[in-house]
Amino acid sequence: MSHVYEERATMIAAGELQSFVPFGREHCKNHPNAVNLQLRQLQPASELWSSDGASGLVGSLQEVTLQEREKERWQLRKGTAPDEVEYEEELYVAGNMVIWSRGSKNQASYVYKAFTVDSPVQQALWCNFTVPQSKKDVKDVVEQTVCIVQSTCVNVHSMSGKDFMSPLPFQVSALWSTKFGLLLERKNIIVDGHMSPIREPLPTLFSMLHPLDEIAPVVCKSTGLFESRLQYASDSALRVVFTCYEPSIIMTYDTQQCTHTVWTLRKATPEEQTTVLKCPDQAGPVHTPNAAPSLLSTYLRNVTRLDSPASPLHCHVLHNQSRIPASPGLHSRAHSPSISNMAALSRAHSPGIAAPSFSGAQRFNMSCHTLSPRGHSTLASPNSTLNDTALLQEMEPILPDLCIEQLWTETSAISREKGCQASKVFITSDLCENRYLCFLVESHQQLRCVKFLESNETSQLIFASVTVITAKDAAPLEDIHTMLVLEANGSLVLYTGVTRVSKVFIPGLLSPTFSVQNHQPQLSTPLENISTPARATVQHMSRLEEVGMPSPVLEVRSSTQHHESSWLEDTPFQQAAPHIHTFRDPVSNRVTLELSSGSMLRITIPEVATSELVKRCLQAIRLILPKDTAMKVLVKWYNSYNAPGGPSMHLEWNLFVTCLMTMMGYNTERLTWTRNDWGYLRCSDYHWQVSMQPAFAVQGLEPVWPPGGVDNHQSALGLESSAMLFPHIPVLFYVLHLLYEDLKLDELQRSGARALVGLLQQLAKDLQLEDFIDLYWRDYPSFIKTFKEACVIDQAQMELMTWPVFLDGEAPCVFSWLSRCLRGQDVTPFPCLPGICERTKLLVMFYALYQTHCPSKATKFLLNLALCRSESCTPLLVYLRFTLKDLESVPFGVALPIRDAIYQCREHPCSDWSEEVCALIGRQDLTKQAHKVTLANRKSTVGLNVMLEPPVTSEADEEEDGMTDLHPEVTGLIWSQDLRVQEVRRLLQSSRPIRVNVPHLPEVSDHEYIEEKENKLLQLCQRTMALPVGRGLFTLFSYHPVPTEPLPVPKLNLTGRAPPRNTMVDLNSGNIDVPPNMTCWPSFHNGVAAGLKIAPASQVESAWIAYNKPKSADLANEYAGFLMALGLNGHLTKLATLNIHDYLTKGHEMTSIGLLLGVSAAKLGTMDMSITRLLSIHIPALLPPTSTELDVPHSVQVAAVVGIGLVYQGTGHRHNAEVLLAEIGRPPGPEMEYCTDRESYSLAAGLALGMVCLGHGSNLIGMTDLNVPEQLYQYMVGGHRRMHAGINREKHKSPSYQIKEGDTINVDVTCPGATLALAMIYLKTNNRSVADWLKAPDTMFLLDFIKPEFLLLRTLARCLIMWDEIFPNADWVTSNVPQIIQENIGNQEQTSISEDLNMETLVQAHDYIIAGGCLAVGFRFAGSANSDAFDCLYKFARNFMQCLTTSTATVTGQYNLQTCLSMVLLAVSMVMAGSGNLKVLQLCRFFHKRTFGEMNYGFHMAHHMALGLLFLGGGRYTLSTSNSAIAALLCSLYPHFPAHSTDNRYHLQALRHLAVLAAEPRLLVPVDVDSLKPCYALLDVTYRETQWYEETTVELMAPTMLPELHLLKRIKVKGPRYWELNIDISKGTQHLESILSKDGVLYVKLRAGQLPYKDDPQGWKSLLAPNLNNRSAEVHTFKPEAISTFTSDAALVSFAEYFCRASENMKHKQETVALLSAILYECVTQEYPEMLPTHISIDQAVRTLERGDLCETFSLWQMKLVLELCESRGRGLLLSSEFLPVMKSSADRALDHWLCDNSPVLQAYLRRQSMNNDTDVSMLACFLVYHSIPSLKNMVASDLEGCSCFPELLLKSSQLGVPVRALLRLSPLLLQKHDSGV
Repeated sequence: MSHVYEERATMIAAGELQSFVPFGREHCKNHPNAVNLQLRQLQPASELWSSDGASGLVGSLQEVTLQEREKERWQLRKGTAPDEVEYEEELYVAGNMVIWSRGSKNQASYVYKAFTVDSPVQQALWCNFTVPQSKKDVKDVVEQTVCIVQSTCVNVHSMSGKDFMSPLPFQVSALWSTKFGLLLERKNIIVDGHMSPIREPLPTLFSMLHPLDEIAPVVCKSTGLFESRLQYASDSALRVVFTCYEPSIIMTYDTQQCTHTVWTLRKATPEEQTTVLKCPDQAGPVHTPNAAPSLLSTYLRNVTRLDSPASPLHCHVLHNQSRIPASPGLHSRAHSPSISNMAALSRAHSPGIAAPSFSGAQRFNMSCHTLSPRGHSTLASPNSTLNDTALLQEMEPILPDLCIEQLWTETSAISREKGCQASKVFITSDLCENRYLCFLVESHQQLRCVKFLESNETSQLIFASVTVITAKDAAPLEDIHTMLVLEANGSLVLYTGVTRVSKVFIPGLLSPTFSVQNHQPQLSTPLENISTPARATVQHMSRLEEVGMPSPVLEVRSSTQHHESSWLEDTPFQQAAPHIHTFRDPVSNRVTLELSSGSMLRITIPEVATSELVKRCLQAIRLILPKDTAMKVLVKWYNSYNAPGGPSMHLEWNLFVTCLMTMMGYNTERLTWTRNDWGYLRCSDYHWQVSMQPAFAVQGLEPVWPPGGVDNHQSALGLESSAMLFPHIPVLFYVLHLLYEDLKLDELQRSGARALVGLLQQLAKDLQLEDFIDLYWRDYPSFIKTFKEACVIDQAQMELMTWPVFLDGEAPCVFSWLSRCLRGQDVTPFPCLPGICERTKLLVMFYALYQTHCPSKATKFLLNLALCRSESCTPLLVYLRFTLKDLESVPFGVALPIRDAIYQCREHPCSDWSEEVCALIGRQDLTKQAHKVTLANRKSTVGLNVMLEPPVTSEADEEEDGMTDLHPEVTGLIWSQDLRVQEVRRLLQSSRPIRVNVPHLPEVSDHEYIEEKENKLLQLCQRTMALPVGRGLFTLFSYHPVPTEPLPVPKLNLTGRAPPRNTMVDLNSGNIDVPPNMTCWPSFHNGVAAGLKIAPASQVESAWIAYNKPKSADLANEYAGFLMALGLNGHLTKLATLNIHDYLTKGHEMTSIGLLLGVSAAKLGTMDMSITRLLSIHIPALLPPTSTELDVPHSVQVAAVVGIGLVYQGTGHRHNAEVLLAEIGRPPGPEMEYCTDRESYSLAAGLALGMVCLGHGSNLIGMTDLNVPEQLYQYMVGGHRRMHAGINREKHKSPSYQIKEGDTINVDVTCPGATLALAMIYLKTNNRSVADWLKAPDTMFLLDFIKPEFLLLRTLARCLIMWDEIFPNADWVTSNVPQIIQENIGNQEQTSISEDLNMETLVQAHDYIIAGGCLAVGFRFAGSANSDAFDCLYKFARNFMQCLTTSTATVTGQYNLQTCLSMVLLAVSMVMAGSGNLKVLQLCRFFHKRTFGEMNYGFHMAHHMALGLLFLGGGRYTLSTSNSAIAALLCSLYPHFPAHSTDNRYHLQALRHLAVLAAEPRLLVPVDVDSLKPCYALLDVTYRETQWYEETTVELMAPTMLPELHLLKRIKVKGPRYWELNIDISKGTQHLESILSKDGVLYVKLRAGQLPYKDDPQGWKSLLAPNLNNRSAEVHTFKPEAISTFTSDAALVSFAEYFCRASENMKHKQETVALLSAILYECVTQEYPEMLPTHISIDQAVRTLERGDLCETFSLWQMKLVLELCESRGRGLLLSSEFLPVMKSSADRALDHWLCDNSPVLQAYLRRQSMNNDTDVSMLACFLVYHSIPSLKNMVASDLEGCSCFPELLLKSSQLGVPVRALLRLSPLLLQKHDSGV
């Protein structure tokens, strides 16, 4: 029995035994696919075990045949949920099924995902793929996936729900998961015959970085003796045996050399890629017809990636085309399953669609080969038409992605024998954090452990020594830094690194050493055989019996015997009881034991420590001691703590102290064992302190004294100097003291500090460190009262100890350090242990900052504190992640400055702080803002959609007008007084029939009446057809489509209803002539309007765009418009190239226009090559001169030309500029080509040229030879045509036969384009010489030569160039009119008009120039709502309206006046864009009603565009004046509107929609963060200083439209209703832009007791308003019920309920109730409820002090810190003004009372005299702490008692840092003897 006990002594007990069955197995039984399994279960189980030990890899399913058994595998891993709950994940594979399940201690296992695939699963594994992000500052996204390997492909399923299928181009032997993605190991087919000399080895290792990436070979960098070699990893003898994420390494085994090698796995550098690709080519043998290129380089070619992005390695059959039949062996080696090309997955498609690719066979079968006898060839014959050389020219090699670099190889000293491949490899770390790579060589029964560490300079790993442990199996236990080893004799041993810890005892399992006597053949219940010691864990046994330990299984005896003998031959006995066979699935500290009986047990190895205090002490010990000593200490502690039947939780600390002190040499054995194991401790004060609960002291009970009769033992006690830790006692003491100081800073660890102080006191006593003893006594006066016991350490022993330098200084006390810091005294740096005293470090740093700077700097520190995750200011802060929750556990005095800094930040925050900072300062509005800005824009988070209920509609058909998606809550706040939005909806709706009201005159026949009605309807339809352009602007970006539903497009209704009977009027009756294709363009516009509703932030996919394609051909035009709109809002980039190609090949003109303009707008200014190619096909001038002439419709050419301008906007691209310049003056061709609608083409070319060179002015680099401005000037004024230069001159040689223009330029065609091109090139450059070209002519002769409408363009162009000279007043507008016109227009009545003057020309010129000037003002002040500009333009608009009705109308012409008026109306609505101004709305409504006279389709379009701009985006958008915006507006507001709906002669109608590109969101909408409803809030908007005005601040009531951001300096949300918020724009506009782009939502938070402006416009109803004059009355009138109006915090409401309401039995506590009510009121109304506990703690501390029963001075320290902080800051901080002085005086009074009565006690202390046992020393300690009296050592050193007078005393004490108030109390005592001596 004694022998058995010996074994037990070095054993630890394993816990939580459970029998283990993989969860997936049970689930599979119920799976529909399990039918075949059940059929097989009927077969007899004859051969259950294979003899080669492979059973370790598979689970045991007893009744299933061998084949089935091999198909069942599983693996486990640790998973952590976001809430940091640990669970285990299991991946189980059986047949075609993979089951991924999860389960934890608290939750039963459940299926997370289950997969069934078509063919048997070869392997399933978890893998993380990184998806690199395009932006630099964005972290790469890691996609967690499970990969299922089948014979021909890998299925990858990500946790986010994406599924991929990657075809395998070769047979794979294994896949490995790595840090970068998957590593594929190619299966090596064994070769029968000899290798052909031509063959080069093919790569064996491949990588796949993402399921959509190509499979690329891995480069191998091996270090030889002399040099390193770089080549593809193509050694067929290398087998991967292990891969690891962190560090990123792989381990291989060389089957020929029989060695293991470790490689680092990293991304391949570009140099390595090029080196490998330059592989030297080998010339083929003589008999080859053409010298074949190197096989390897052939193998690694693939078709250019652009052409086919499909998977590159389709088949690895690669040999050179050889005419001689190769040996069958060669082919059998090269054979690979042929894979259908459908399996190749094209990256261009959504993952669900597999694209057929032609490159499949080519990439790997480039060289055809002969049919072998077995018919293995994939290509028919050697004479196949596939020619090598032809193919190779268009191939390019696959670049390798990863490289493996050799780090370490086994030395030859380790015996090399065949079959010593590692069967198990893992990385483990020991308790001292050394790391080992361990691999188990089963054949040798060896576990080889290689120690490795990271080098300092590089991130290279250095491999050190190899240790060999004899073992049959091993498994790492990560969480407890150990590994479990199964020794050859079958016993379990725990190792940490390579240090043996102890054996592991498993209750209920026989260790072979125990069972030698036990030979009976039958299987007994294992529990009967163990003689458990008395203290064994009973719980384990009862649990085991319930589980019913693996029940004996009936099986064929012989097979069991056979099996055992095969692997237990080395043991000296045979036994029938089950024993451990192998380990598997280690997770954290759990592992499965597989028993010989086939059943499995899951055991848990206990942790190193469970109590937080012991853990931290061990951490400190490990940090300070040498590694080997630390290891011994930890191992010894682990064994004593985890012995079978070990201690329960509360004894853990006692056990630790005993264990530690024994190792220090304290002689615990000499104490009598009869008491109990902890006899020594019982004799110490420590035991007395632990056993005496602090509760006794609080209740004022008699203190319990330590047991007597100790002294006689103690005096004789010495220390054993040979003990392991004896030399390290001082260091350990100091480290534990620092830990104690750190624990004092955590409220939750106070009990730990109390426990630790006993041990520290004992050590300080024995080391004779008085400073420390004094410090502990001051902290816990009543605990450490009569501590006389000390162990004698003689001088010789003292010298054996290593005394650290820092022990000589002052005892570090964190509270006194903070206190000195607050008093502004010089402080020495505070010692700190990295990684252990993190809280000390953080708070000391904070105080240092807080004290040296103003609090705002400290707030910066706080900012860094919370930013630690994102910016990692210091590793410390990253480690800390300090939150408000942590702050709650900081003692109240220490926390007060932090709370103060937080409050300051909360009052004056910065708008761009990160989410974490905002959470820390308690501003939910900012947190939500920061969160929303960083969040992906899903519908739920995009701005205002959160708050919206669907609008209630009055009529059913109102839904269909396409304007229901505006935000009524916001528009209701912006325009709260009227229904203007409904009016705009009424004006712009085109989905309901029109009212056709024609009076039926008696003389008109019925037939004529019907015709009259239809003519009237046709006239009204001109208006209806023009409405969608305006509607698109009105509903801009207001809708988030549902991906499963098509976009609702409102009908364009061209029917009418005639009153009184409401009869239907239709245009299709045949009574009147209707123009053909009349609705073609209106439908297009309707489609654009519907598409523009989609917000840019919506989720739109390629599939959804195609899904919207209409079935009927009638709606094709609408769909074309929809495509253009998707381009304008940026979604068309998602449309697959294939779909774009499909749409264009249909040849539908409108679709082509929409698509080309759409993709160009989406790629604005990007110079995208693929789009350029797309556009060039449609522009003959951009095609090579020899190319086939394509028949491209004219309007498509126009769209393509404008597209070029958009794609190259602002780039100054030379070639395109040259072509476009020539195209402005393109002459008509001989065959009637380019003859119709030439004006629109020339204009488009001009606009495009202007966009390409936008704003470049004279700085057009490399274009001086083109003479762009001169050429444009010539196009504008006319002259001799130049010869066509460039590649297209051939085309223009022969002139047109019909149009005779001669050699001169046709100015009517070229002038508009050239004028606008000049305007855009010199935009805002203020170039006067070019502007003067554009001046209106000032002689009648010249005026006659120019079209009046061209004057409008010239004036506009001139003003845009002289941008800074545009002024918003009428004088400036009229100053553009030449003198000759001004003189003659004004006085035409008075004087006789000269006959030379053509009055009509003058009047028209005048009106057009005025309109041009107005339009320029509109551009200059677009979106600014500038009142001067508005007044000026409105005045001109009224003038023009009057002219329409007067006689001058006949001179000017109705049409001209109407054009000018439309332009002025557009100008005024540009200025007021998005503002919804009523006056402009009235103008628009007036023109809406005019459907007679000259009012054609174009004018209606202009007026309704003006209306759309006025309410742009439902009031959320306005116009920008950036160069790009002005270019877009020039295209869309070109002042020549179409005469009818099919008119594109002068300007392509589709361009009208480009105005959208000038729109930008500038509406700021405050949203209450609590109710999530938009609300009103006051803003201060500060403008920057400019040349026109100084810095000004205006007050606006939001929601409001902001000015352009570059004009602003800052925006501030004003109090007092809402918390203040500053958005500083001077640093950059990104933050504000991101707010505005997310619907402009600015979260604001109401302050306590305030009401929103909507409910209380004047602020009279506020709860704080009535009682402002009388603050005292306020508190008395404060009812606890009222608390709920200030706060919804449940804790505060409950506090008010229970503590602030005087109930019957609390009559005598009225004062307390009043105090608590006052405190609560103050905290809640001032909005720092977190200060409530601080107030109460201060009150409690003072009360306890007054009673005189403080047994520890902790709360007094805090009180002192609070007082010192308030003194140093000179304000009450967050404490109410009356509260603190009252508390201070109470504390002073209590201590002064005590001093009066007990001055001898203080005197005795100061003179180091011993005190009587009955004196109450706790108040003395309170006095010393409260008055900051320094430690005795310092006082003696400075000889305070030697002072003779007060000044001298003052001088000396100030050096010690004693406050004056303390000195005033001490001076009587210190000066006493001098007084008495006199």
